[in-house]
Amino acid sequence: MQPPAGSQVSRVPAQRTPPDQLTPPGPASAPERPRGRLRTVLAVVAGILALLCAGGAVVGYLLYDRATAPDRSAPDVVVDNYLRAFLVDRNDTKADEFACQDGDDLGAVRSLRNEVEQREANFNVVVRVSWGALARAKNERGELVTTTLTISSSADGHTRSSRREEWQFDVVDQDGWRVCGGRKIN
Repeated sequence: MQPPAGSQVSRVPAQRTPPDQLTPPGPASAPERPRGRLRTVLAVVAGILALLCAGGAVVGYLLYDRATAPDRSAPDVVVDNYLRAFLVDRNDTKADEFACQDGDDLGAVRSLRNEVEQREANFNVVVRVSWGALARAKNERGELVTTTLTISSSADGHTRSSRREEWQFDVVDQDGWRVCGGRKIN
């Protein structure tokens, strides 16, 4: 189409920039990824990590609980653990984990420990209590466990006295075996 007559535009030739003076085009931008897919992948990964962490926490708790629970699996085991906690370590809290809640029949064992502590204080000695084999026998309430306690005292690394006593312990199954009574039998 021709411009109207007398028009100035029609008489001016078209001008173009020479190709060597053109500005280079900017770098092409990368096509955008759909954001919905990325969010979905991140959510799935976060969910899996959360499940792994929760599962690890549960397994850790169960292993810790099993490792720290007192062993009350058998009558002789519970008597051994009770004697170690009460007479050797002298830890009443730990010993209570192996004793019946109404441990009124454990007075003789408490008297033995009081005697040991008095000897240590009065004679400036170290008194150690040890025991031999633990024999089991059934009774009407649970089981009886019999053993020989050896009570020895020493000072400056030299034994001063030693005596042996036969003891019998009543053990009852109350959510695991527990020591309910103890007495000297000879």
